[in-house]
Amino acid sequence: MLKKIDQGRLFLSENAQLFRCPLCHEAITSTANGLICQNNHRFDLSKKGTLYFLSHAVKTDYDQGMFEPRRRMIQAGMYQPVIELLAQHLPADASVLDVGCGEGSFLTAIDQLQPLKQAIGFDISKEGVYAATEQPVKAFWCVADLTNLPFADQQFSTILNIFSPSHYQEFHRVLADDGVVLKVVPQSGYLKELRQAFYPNQPEKHHYSNQRVVDKFMESMELVERQRVTYEFSIPEQNRRDLLAMSPLEWQVTKEIKEALMAEPLRKITIDIELLKGNKRKRFQ
Repeated sequence: MLKKIDQGRLFLSENAQLFRCPLCHEAITSTANGLICQNNHRFDLSKKGTLYFLSHAVKTDYDQGMFEPRRRMIQAGMYQPVIELLAQHLPADASVLDVGCGEGSFLTAIDQLQPLKQAIGFDISKEGVYAATEQPVKAFWCVADLTNLPFADQQFSTILNIFSPSHYQEFHRVLADDGVVLKVVPQSGYLKELRQAFYPNQPEKHHYSNQRVVDKFMESMELVERQRVTYEFSIPEQNRRDLLAMSPLEWQVTKEIKEALMAEPLRKITIDIELLKGNKRKRFQ
């Protein structure tokens, strides 16, 4: 079996046309160690077979302490109906870009249901991307900026945008003319038990609205389909503490509340999401 860096070399040698230089936006070619553009901007593979496309280091609160619990929760089935719905919308020959891939668990789970012809995942967190290289999915991983994608025009048939920010101008640029964006948006009941437990004396935080996110999608994409999925997930005992650590909701919670929940964790959680499927609006083309 090839080492990760050799797998990365092979992918780049066969797929250099997928990329463009994020610094000067010129075409890029593969080398023995990574990619280089005609202005000699170089991007070398890490030992894990990933590329780092950022011009400077970025500090992010998304780290191993969040990614590992999230991976275990996804593997436990917390998002299985969502994953099945996404897989239904992927053609067998899809060329997929996973935006904000984290540790790669969603892409891996989707591939297990609908094997992907080609997949690239990127995140701004290097820790997440390194963790993704341990996944059993055949995908290429990189660290990149959502607002300045290191990919050439019209290279992807499908963009996965699962619980992550969007940049529709860049989405339109890298998406094939007949391609689609599949965006998963949390809705008002999402993780409501966790919100209530984290903020018992702040009822205004128990519910929230993502209407502005939905409105932005509707303004930027031509809506093809819209589907809401709501269900209650019974948390396996061994994963109950993982739930507390996997969400940014935990960041502003007091130490006393965290300790109480660690002692008596939640046993069930509500998943309430909306899938938005859209293709290009003419004005972006």
